[in-house]
Amino acid sequence: MIDLTGMEQSAARDDRQVRPRERIMSIDALRGFDMFWIIGGGAMFASLDKAFNSPTTAWIKTQLTHVKWEGFRFEDLIMPLFLFIVGVVMPYSFGKRLESGESKKKLYIHVVRRTVILFVLGMIAQGNLLEYDLGKLHIYSNTLQAIAAGYLISAIIFLNLNFVWQMATTGILLVFFWALMMLVPVPGHGAGVLTPDGNLAIYLDRMIFGRFIDGTDPPYTWMLSSMVFPCTVMLGVFAGHVLRSNKDAKVKVFQLFGAGAGCLIAGLIWDQVFPIIKHLWTSSFVLFSGGLCYLFLALFYLVIDVMGFKKWTFGFVVIGTNAIAVYMATHLVNFRNIAGVFVQGLEKYTGNWYPLISATAGFALVWLILWWMYRKKTFIKI
Repeated sequence: MIDLTGMEQSAARDDRQVRPRERIMSIDALRGFDMFWIIGGGAMFASLDKAFNSPTTAWIKTQLTHVKWEGFRFEDLIMPLFLFIVGVVMPYSFGKRLESGESKKKLYIHVVRRTVILFVLGMIAQGNLLEYDLGKLHIYSNTLQAIAAGYLISAIIFLNLNFVWQMATTGILLVFFWALMMLVPVPGHGAGVLTPDGNLAIYLDRMIFGRFIDGTDPPYTWMLSSMVFPCTVMLGVFAGHVLRSNKDAKVKVFQLFGAGAGCLIAGLIWDQVFPIIKHLWTSSFVLFSGGLCYLFLALFYLVIDVMGFKKWTFGFVVIGTNAIAVYMATHLVNFRNIAGVFVQGLEKYTGNWYPLISATAGFALVWLILWWMYRKKTFIKI
């Protein structure tokens, strides 16, 4: 059975069974925090600028848009944080299965099934699969597909290598990706070109996918970038090793913060010669975004699981327990339009506040559905 709340949700159940006194609620909350921005939170905060029209709200709105090419904004953290959390729970989920005596063969079948389902769901969510129109189809173009690739490769690394070699392999992949991107010449452009049209990764995508290539502008790259998607997942795996260890909670917090700071510094240094570019998932982007992921996890773990402030997390936990299900739902259904039935009459009275009201209504509808599912203990599975 494959849990559509993702690898992370099954791990949360595993965590209760393996270490019932050490439920890591911060993982659920952080997953929900990440999904909050995807399913409506981003639209709510971005619409504040329409209502207040201040430098602060303008800055917030900017942070909730992707960088065109080089650089980093808050919006660029959402996708890597999703992959990172998948990695955080792998030591829990795989550890439980191995400890229960499950064979590696059975575990590999489980991994492959999840990989295939995630990849197909990604094609549905963003690849226009349900359009049934080859002219609109994008084979590889979605976060879930990046998770599928990252999860598959990370699972192979995790199941076959010890901790030291897991770290070494992650580093080798980052360096190898850098070497390919900077040293292999692209016909008509040369080597080391990182423009949207001249880089090696997009050249390979065009060769492989042809007219089914990612349709964004500038395009994201996928095939060659699949080499480094697992590096983001593995950074999460290392965090999971820390959390699952028997070390003192304060030591865990210190290690997570330290890893975050180290990754940030390494990413900024590498950025000088291999720029931070999300569309390419460059090695510097992996480290910089991974550093932020570590810091968020450390903060959530400190506040929620160490200091014990848990009540405020309920709203995020409700979202996080059906994460991939709600991700798919919001890609297939326009909840904001549905909620508009109840609030659109207010537009003529509220002026510049209406975008905020509309975005809030759409998010509220999604959250109430998730809350009802949470109350009924309904977690979508396949």
